[in-house]
Amino acid sequence: MKYKNNSLIAIIIFCSFFTVVSCGNDDDDDTTDSGNTDDGTTGIAVDSSFFLTADGAVTVTLVPCTLSNGTTTDCYQIVSKSTPSDHEMGPWCPDNISDSAEEGGIWLENGEVYDVDGAFIEGMAEFYGDTKWKLYDDNGDIYTTDTEEDCGNAANPNVGVEYENYCVECLPSYVADIEQTYLIPATPIKLSTTTTLGGDERGIAFNGVRFEGPAPVDAILGAYTLAPFDDAGGHINLAVGYHYHAATGVTTEIAQDDGHAPMIGYAKDGHGIYALLDENGEEPTDLDSCRGHTDDIRGYHYHVAAAGSNSFIDCLSGAYVE
Repeated sequence: MKYKNNSLIAIIIFCSFFTVVSCGNDDDDDTTDSGNTDDGTTGIAVDSSFFLTADGAVTVTLVPCTLSNGTTTDCYQIVSKSTPSDHEMGPWCPDNISDSAEEGGIWLENGEVYDVDGAFIEGMAEFYGDTKWKLYDDNGDIYTTDTEEDCGNAANPNVGVEYENYCVECLPSYVADIEQTYLIPATPIKLSTTTTLGGDERGIAFNGVRFEGPAPVDAILGAYTLAPFDDAGGHINLAVGYHYHAATGVTTEIAQDDGHAPMIGYAKDGHGIYALLDENGEEPTDLDSCRGHTDDIRGYHYHVAAAGSNSFIDCLSGAYVE
């Protein structure tokens, strides 16, 4: 991969990509009502057999826990290496502006999903209407961060102009030893109030990889850097490992017999998370502010936002482990 210079690269990419400054910060959560009381609805119990535990990258254990509304109950403790067993991670940055979509990942912009191929990199000045964009040299080789040290310096808030115009990626080898632990209620409890989520996780896929809050796209682009996601909507953070910012249909899905959208994971409150579209390509029309609704088969559950929105769900309707 091509480098602009031999300086230590420090890219100003905030929490969701590389650091833990605001990712996973529960202080960003806020309830709409301090009462936060149970509304009397008990949801469909979590099915722990849906998690992909065969290769040992994910373990699931039932443990006691206390939820945000004070309820003492049982939770599933999910310990994950954040290494998906159902798909490959990457690629993210192509090497040259002649590369095809297979050599790069995707980018999410204004509700749309774009292939980060060589042509996309070459056309960024036109795409963003700013001639300052140029992530490649005269040979068409793309400037790309290439070491763990580069990623470790990515939170520097005083990045100078010499660090602009890089394609930023962290590699799975950098986070091979990371292990994350999640707790979700074994049986969800719907509340009469909702919890607005900050920058932390929304839930977890069946492969043990977390559904993260929105990536800080404005901060990324403001530094004239591009931090692509792979085709599964994921990239790597040195603090939390591999994680998703969009649901693209690559991860394991549980099909529904009635044509409803497939299930893709669980929210941190234990309610099921489902894809956006049903088998007819239609999305629900009755979602609440958290992107949830209720039916007789699945009880209360969520539907993710469109992949291009850089989002999953907008808030939680149930009690969760703080």
